[in-house]
Amino acid sequence: MSDTFTVTTRRGWFSRIASSFVGVLIGFLLVLAMIVLLFWNEGRAVQTARSLAEGAGAVIDVSADTIDPANEGRLVHASGTVATSETLADPDFGITATGVSLIRRAEMFQWKEQSRSETKKTLGGGEETVTTYSYTKDWVDSPQDSSNFKQPDGHRNPEMRWLDRTFSLSEAQMGAWRLDVQTLSRMGGEEDRPVTAADAQKVKDTFGWGDAKIVQSRIYLGEDPNAPQVGDQRISYELVPLGPISVVAKQRGNGFAHYQTYAGDALFMVDRGVVAAGQMFDEAVAENTFITWLLRAIGLLLLAVGFALVMGPIGVIFDVIPFLGSLARLGTGLVAFVLAIAVGTVVIAVAWFWYRPLLSLGIIVIGALISWLLVRYGKSRAPQPATPSPA
Repeated sequence: MSDTFTVTTRRGWFSRIASSFVGVLIGFLLVLAMIVLLFWNEGRAVQTARSLAEGAGAVIDVSADTIDPANEGRLVHASGTVATSETLADPDFGITATGVSLIRRAEMFQWKEQSRSETKKTLGGGEETVTTYSYTKDWVDSPQDSSNFKQPDGHRNPEMRWLDRTFSLSEAQMGAWRLDVQTLSRMGGEEDRPVTAADAQKVKDTFGWGDAKIVQSRIYLGEDPNAPQVGDQRISYELVPLGPISVVAKQRGNGFAHYQTYAGDALFMVDRGVVAAGQMFDEAVAENTFITWLLRAIGLLLLAVGFALVMGPIGVIFDVIPFLGSLARLGTGLVAFVLAIAVGTVVIAVAWFWYRPLLSLGIIVIGALISWLLVRYGKSRAPQPATPSPA
């Protein structure tokens, strides 16, 4: 079932100009923030790269079965199988499992609001916006507050009784090593944990039957799963299983802790499976490179948005004639893009000089040398003027 509700709003030219100058302030702040982000990102990338290089040179392989006190405080790499005698349980439904974490996923059949807006410029610089709000019922994993809907009447959602919840081990073992929460929380690797017929009695004993049913490996709370009603819920589970892991961290007693590098970062890495130390550091280097380029892209994109906001009043002023406003925005958008590339490149270059002065100077010297050699080569290939023969 779906229904819609439409709202039309109109704004005059002077109101839009006033709003655009607010956008100028926001754009200016956004530009400053992105300059700081780009500069900081280069420093972060250098610090992390140096920390990983330092760690890769310092790490030693140790056994999971014995702990050598002589390695206290050193960066160690160990691989082994996680084990525990503890059983995880969801006390609300009586579901149990053996693993690192038991994760409850809760959904409720409820109303959702979606909106779509279409804006048209009017002669004289005004603006008309038609917003269509659509209401549909669907399974959603978070509460939708219907009191904030544009049209709450007829779309009321009840309180979501059961929410997501995670039940985790407080500690476990890997051979002779004790694994605490900060180690276990880095394991990941969630798998589906189906609710089976064998769990039905546990659900009955803990929750009582009522409207609870086991449907498609989930607990269904409602009258008819084939015709769900607003307020019905379904509960599913995921499990982070036990198994082999590899850890790179500081040896502290019979456990692990963050290893503080001289370069600045604190190292603590956990991978599923038996993974060599070199591979773990290679993966961390690749992740650092990805994050660096991602933040560069985000910074440049938001720089362009910021410059576009700063020049926003130009388009609004020309909107007196809508066609001219569109042309003006096309021009300011192009200028914003060029400014973002120029400013972003300069900021990154300055950051390189700041954080890697020797490397930057080396690149400049090499670039200058290559340019000089190309010029010399070009001159040597140029045709020489003919020398007149003596009379």
